[in-house]
Order: sequence, then C-alpha cells, then structure tokens
Amino acid sequence: MIATEMVSIKDRHRATWESGDFGVIARYNEPAAAEFMGRLPLRRGQHLLDVACGTGNLAVIAAQRGCVTSGVDFASNLLQQARRRAQAELLDIEFAEGDAESLPYPDGHFDATVTMFGAMFAPQPEIVAAELFRVTKPGGLVAMANWTPGGFIGKMFEVFKAHLPPGPSMLPSPLLWGDETAVLRRMHSFGEIRLTRRMAELRYPFSPEATVEFFRRYYGPTGRAFDSLGEAAQESLRRDLVKLQAAHNSSGTPEVTEVRAEYLEIVARR
Repeated sequence: MIATEMVSIKDRHRATWESGDFGVIARYNEPAAAEFMGRLPLRRGQHLLDVACGTGNLAVIAAQRGCVTSGVDFASNLLQQARRRAQAELLDIEFAEGDAESLPYPDGHFDATVTMFGAMFAPQPEIVAAELFRVTKPGGLVAMANWTPGGFIGKMFEVFKAHLPPGPSMLPSPLLWGDETAVLRRMHSFGEIRLTRRMAELRYPFSPEATVEFFRRYYGPTGRAFDSLGEAAQESLRRDLVKLQAAHNSSGTPEVTEVRAEYLEIVARR
C-alpha cells in the first residue's frame, strides 16, 4: 500500500475517533471490561500495556490490581480523559500518544499486553499482531477482545454497509479480528493461543430510538456516518438501526435497551 495513502487513512481514522465523545460510550462498556480483565491471570507488579486504550477502561482495572500500567492511543482527547480519570482515582498510569501499528516501546517490555474493541480497528492487522508480539516479553501474555462478524456488532456493521459507500478496497474488515481462522493466521508467531467466544451485556437506559441518537451524538464513527449522508438517507439509516436495536432488545421494556454482543476473546502466550 502506498505510504502516503496509509497516512491519509490514518488521519481520517484519528479524526473520526476524536469526534463525538467516546468517553461517554466507554462507560457502558465497563462491565464487559471488568469481566474480560477478571479472567486474566494478572499479578501485582507486572508491567501491562493497554493498546488503543481510549479513556482507560482496561488500564484502570490493571492499575487497581497492582500492575505497573501503561496505556497508548492515537486520539489525544481520549488520552486527556484517561489521565483525568486516573488522577481522580489516585492511580499511577502512564498514558502516551501512539499508533497500535508502531508502539512507542522497546522490544519485550511488558509482561502483559491487552486490548478490547480497540486495536481491531487499526487498518493493518498483520502489523498490529507483530507489534503486540514485539513489545511483550517471551512467555508473556497477550489478550484481545474483538467483535465477531456474526454477533450484534457485526449485524450493525451490515446495516452501515448497506447505507454507506464502500471504503478503501485494500482494507480488511475490522471484524476479521473476531474470526478464528483469520486470528490464527495473523498470530502464527505466538506459541499458545486460546480462542473463546464471549458475550458482552450492553445496557442503555434509553429506548432503541434514543439509543441510536445517543450513539449518533457521542460515538464518532456513527456520527461521521450520518454526517456523510443526505437527509433522506440519514432517516433510512436511523430507521434500520432502530429496527436492529429493537429486534435484539432483551430488557423486556421499551424504555431500556439491552443487547448481547458476541466477541472473540484471544488469550495468547508470546
């Protein structure tokens, strides 16, 4: 891929994630983050890196468990929120601006490297896999949580795909990080890999209609998608997203939206 084209793609990705306010969205992912981290055999004093950390959901949990914790993300506004959050909770976490495809750390620096619904969106997955391998110590742990193609988020991707013009053809779908065959191919250098499908319980105290508007306002990719369409196309997209949320709402009440979203949990040894 032409280097200048990739720079342009990454600039657009950064602008997308810095729009909206992902910190508001991330709060609703905290229960899933706690479950994911709770299954990892972390020990006090281990050096841990949270890649594509956003506002620090995984980093905060790691620091609370006594890990020497770092977080890295390319969205500067999310890092600002992460730093304020760590200060408020009196946690010593080192947050740095950086790219999941070029992590600003030396080889073999971390006992554990983790990422949840973050590094999967980097445009060059083989490079991401190589970087996760590189910065982790031999024998160290690498853990990822990635949405699957057939789960709720995969179905949401299909709704957007039906309404939006295609993106750059050379970019693989982020959802391939939730496909076991693709993961094993990308992470062939790792000595041990365990793949488990899990469910994230996502609960929003809004109706399906209000949930769609909530994401449109605060989730950068959703807001950018709507902004790229004309008025009639926006209404069509909104209608299909509401239909999807309503069809998967298991809350038992239209005033609350609760969906179960499948993800692939990857636990690998360097």
